[in-house]
Amino acid sequence: MNEMPAVDARETPQLPRVLGLHTLVALIVGIAVSQVGLVGVLQGVGLIGGESLLIIVGAFVTAVILAITYAASFSELSLMMPSSGGLSRYTEIAMGHFPALLATFSGYVVVNMFGLSAELLLFDNIVREVFDLDIPRSVVALMLLGALAVLNIRGTDVFAVLQNSSTAIKVAIMIASGVAVIWVQPGFWATAHQKGVEAGAFPGDIFPTGVALFFWCFVAAEFVCPMMKETKAPERNIPRSMVVGIIMLAGLYGCYAFGAVHFLSRATLVDSPFPHLEYAKAVFGRAGSMVLMVFATAATIGLINGVLAGVSRMLYGMAHDGQAFRILGKLHPTYGTPWVAIIFMALICGAPLVLLGDEPTTIMTLVVSASTSWLLAYIVAHLDVIILRIRYPMAARPFRTPFFPVLPMLGIGGMGYVIIHNPASVLIMTGLVLGVVGLMSAIWVRLVMKRRLLAPEPWSGHVGEQE
Repeated sequence: MNEMPAVDARETPQLPRVLGLHTLVALIVGIAVSQVGLVGVLQGVGLIGGESLLIIVGAFVTAVILAITYAASFSELSLMMPSSGGLSRYTEIAMGHFPALLATFSGYVVVNMFGLSAELLLFDNIVREVFDLDIPRSVVALMLLGALAVLNIRGTDVFAVLQNSSTAIKVAIMIASGVAVIWVQPGFWATAHQKGVEAGAFPGDIFPTGVALFFWCFVAAEFVCPMMKETKAPERNIPRSMVVGIIMLAGLYGCYAFGAVHFLSRATLVDSPFPHLEYAKAVFGRAGSMVLMVFATAATIGLINGVLAGVSRMLYGMAHDGQAFRILGKLHPTYGTPWVAIIFMALICGAPLVLLGDEPTTIMTLVVSASTSWLLAYIVAHLDVIILRIRYPMAARPFRTPFFPVLPMLGIGGMGYVIIHNPASVLIMTGLVLGVVGLMSAIWVRLVMKRRLLAPEPWSGHVGEQE
């Protein structure tokens, strides 16, 4: 087979720089604040329990620290090598094409294939339950997915409006849910703590699981990196947006979890298929269902919008590097967006809805398994920072990871600890996913790209990287 040529950047228009700090933060918060995230944090609070809230706080703070470590690594990598290829580009130069493909596809394409499906299934179920609709399952979800794909193709201006507005709605509702505890009637406090999280958890066994559940609240901040070519003053806005986004998420989810501890029993937090719906009803009364409906709509739009935009840019960059089909590198002649990559992501995210039907528990299990792949992708990013510091010590780095090498090593150790303490079923599922993706990646690198699996690509470090 002939070697796949890279896409010529001169064949298509360049991506316009229209994204500022506010939109980047909205992208991060919009992706992380989702129904899957809310259900995860509520179940995490219920599962950890403990003799005091210190165990919950400890797991939550650990997740925040791990998130800050990957934000620092991605900030250094993305500004050192401005490329829409994201993690794929950094890793091919640090370790070779095979680790690059394995990390990118397992950590982003596969994860979001199941993550978006779970979010869409939750949205579909909430819509049909709140409005008591007698319509075929998944129809609402597929219609929303199609509409958002079309809007993303129309350009980043439309994307920014959607992301900013949906994020504002979610932030307002989460804050209202958390601080509502302050205004409850005085008599409520007499029974609130009895309803809250009871003692009886086993901190040594449950702590890593709690960290994994809470870490879902802070994933995907690096989705702003592949959008660097569309970002104003990226050397300033990329690092700031990730740190600000993670801190904002910590405040939002912390406030939300605080309210849940006082409003819901542990049994409800753990056993209810829709604990966020029970929470909304407890806070807002009869209007709770409609409040959650508004939140679910904003959350689903924000997540899907952000993933379609971020991952499509990764695929666009990979096509330019010859790591994916050339067609994924095409930009729309009118709107200048990677329309083929957007459609591809929409199709693979919609496929589980059609193939698996209404099986949210199955999808949620797959999401938890795929989360390990996401952690592995972050470990690869930390390794990239360390390796590139050694191989290219004099390269220009507009942002340097603070406390190097402590911060990336802390990220590797902490994330590895969470991974190895996952349940056996999760490790088996993750192993199967990585095995399939790894085999396909190896075949592509050897037979299509005709490259060695672990041969790092040379890098000059010139400005031409931004082409």
